[in-house]
Amino acid sequence: MCLLAAGLVFVVVGLFGAAVGAARTARQQARVAADFGALAGAGRALAGGPEACAYADEVVRANGARLTGCRLDGLDAVVTAEVTVAPVPGLTRVAIVTSRAGPPRG
Repeated sequence: MCLLAAGLVFVVVGLFGAAVGAARTARQQARVAADFGALAGAGRALAGGPEACAYADEVVRANGARLTGCRLDGLDAVVTAEVTVAPVPGLTRVAIVTSRAGPPRG
């Protein structure tokens, strides 16, 4: 009986560790997607907001995330990306990251 309880504790701790790891991985994936999306949008900032945000959306999706916000602030692109992860059945987490990119300030 004691061995069964110890095994159950290990399973629960393992599931918790997997959930934390999946959440961290999702946050990193959202961060990378938002960073690359902001860089892509800033690269097209002179073409205007709709074209810059369309290109940012393309890059964010290519990195496995969903674009939830995009705007131009002058020549800076501000992009928000979201990644949803379900590490264990019934537990869903969303990682949301916002990044800003633009020309260097002198």
